[in-house]
Amino acid sequence: MKTVLQATAVVLTTTAGLLTTVAAPSASAATSCNSPVYKRQFFANTTFKGTPKKTDCDSAIDESWSGAPAAGLPKDNFGVRWSVTRDFGSGGPFALVASGLDGIRVYVDGVRKIDLWKNTSKAVSKTVNVAVPKGKHTLRLDYVNWTGAAKVKLTYTPRTSATVDKVRPLTPRDTLVSYDTAGNKAKLSWGKNVEMDLAGYRVYRRLRGSTSWTRLTSTTATSYTDTPPATGAVYYYEVRAYDKAGNESAGTADQLVTSITLTAPFGLASSVTDTTAELSWRAVPGAVKYRVVRTNRGGADQVTDVNWNHFSDDTLDRISTYAYKVAAVDGSGHLSPYTDPVSAHRPPAAPRDLTATADIGAALLSWTVRPEDAWVYTFHVYRSTTLPVDTSGTPVTCTTTYTERADGSRRYSCGDYSADENTTYHYAVTTQDQVAAVSLPSATVTVTTLASDKAPAPVTGLTATATEYGIELDWADNTEPDLARYTVYRGLVLGEEGDEQVCSMSEWAWLSPSTSRYTDVTLPDGQQRCYFVAAVDTTGNSTRWSSGPVYAVPVDELDLTPSVATPEGSPIGLTATATDSGVGLEWNTADSATGYQVYRWNPATGAYEKLATTTDRSYDDTTAARGTTHHYWVTALYADGTESAPGADWAILEP
Repeated sequence: MKTVLQATAVVLTTTAGLLTTVAAPSASAATSCNSPVYKRQFFANTTFKGTPKKTDCDSAIDESWSGAPAAGLPKDNFGVRWSVTRDFGSGGPFALVASGLDGIRVYVDGVRKIDLWKNTSKAVSKTVNVAVPKGKHTLRLDYVNWTGAAKVKLTYTPRTSATVDKVRPLTPRDTLVSYDTAGNKAKLSWGKNVEMDLAGYRVYRRLRGSTSWTRLTSTTATSYTDTPPATGAVYYYEVRAYDKAGNESAGTADQLVTSITLTAPFGLASSVTDTTAELSWRAVPGAVKYRVVRTNRGGADQVTDVNWNHFSDDTLDRISTYAYKVAAVDGSGHLSPYTDPVSAHRPPAAPRDLTATADIGAALLSWTVRPEDAWVYTFHVYRSTTLPVDTSGTPVTCTTTYTERADGSRRYSCGDYSADENTTYHYAVTTQDQVAAVSLPSATVTVTTLASDKAPAPVTGLTATATEYGIELDWADNTEPDLARYTVYRGLVLGEEGDEQVCSMSEWAWLSPSTSRYTDVTLPDGQQRCYFVAAVDTTGNSTRWSSGPVYAVPVDELDLTPSVATPEGSPIGLTATATDSGVGLEWNTADSATGYQVYRWNPATGAYEKLATTTDRSYDDTTAARGTTHHYWVTALYADGTESAPGADWAILEP
């Protein structure tokens, strides 16, 4: 049953002949409805006499009523009248299709086109083809319901077959053209046609002195931007509407544009990255693309066309210096003069596979140069105690030697003997070629110079954060070269708050030296825990046994314990296990049980809430949120409607 529109009605617009809905103003009994929305009047009689009981707006005639359609109307012997006046543009052939129960009459400009005026209990329908003249016309439907159910529907749609529709659309109105000389852009705009079978618009262009029109585009928009050839010539534009049957309107009045003359690009500049030569220049008005010519040493020029005012060339070798020039190209293929050439030289490759070995108060460095870069022999070694390594200053003194490898590459080595003991340094190496082009820095390596044998430095920055799935530990990296592992200690806080408290702890986990985070997945039940992390080197020295006190970090677990206690005496032995998809539940069979009820604790409501009912002895909770702890009950259900005491368990889902 179609909803009667009240406070918010809708209006119909036409897009390619189809009826679609958009927002419309509110309607009342005295309100005129915006075309193409119908004005609808309800009468408490079948003769449409007197004042309507109700007047509103209706987006479409498609109703089904089993009782009175509006307040003040009887359920039988009432009448409804729909009417709308709309602009049909050029008009053309339309199909009127009416159907329903009881009396239906359809009029076009007051002339009856469909007459189904009969009290009937069976649905009737009729289709009539009509020719609608151009301009505005009124469509009206009178409907009466004598007895029983009320039903009525009407559609009017253009007939778009090419063999039927020979009516051309109207010529588009209000054509305007503006020309942007900076970008050589001719922008046309025009008014929207109102034909319901409109397919779109075609934009044409011709050169002055020619009688031949060139179609530029077909579009459903009411604007178009063209880039004419930048030759200084004069062009004319016109717009024509066309419908679904292929009929095309007459053209609009010609719109004149004088194109600009193409000039040479200006401001050509080049820059070079490790892999690419980057060219840029100012955009040329009227250019549709640019021609870039690269002069190769001892070879043919390389020509590339691009559609923008910049160009990237990643095909350079690391030895040659290249020259580039650029010309603008317009829409007809004309070239402007070329720019003066600019040069580009790709820098040598950065050293590879840099390594550093710690020595007492020294760092021994090695790196590799590829066979194709073996001609490069000048290197600069940079050292820093912070990141990133600054390669703009003075390099350290580091005399290099090298060995040849079977593949033609070279492995260079040098020693930095100006370093301090037991100090962490970061190193990077650059290469410079014969024209003073400098490579990118190598990958950075970090090394801590050796000192006398002693325990690693204490772990710093330890934090412990309580989460719904346990405790997250984080600490600062220990970068000593002989670090073997981290040992995590866990314990409970002893002593009353306000008094001296200690952490009673023991070893809990061993972690690799490459990590500085640890998650202690444990039930968040409100305990006060404490943690300590020790660094252990390759000889077994540990900060746990170094001189000085050990300071543990306390943390209060979140308390996610349900506030509802689990009753005793359950026949269900429940286990909950975290899985990739959620939480898997399993339980024992309960004698005489007809099924099982699964509950999950909801902290927001403070209650165990029903999750699922099953006859199986297992259930997968795939809706359980990650990053928290879930508590479950499972009860047995019996044939007499009773329910056993619950079995309980919990599971933690990490993020």
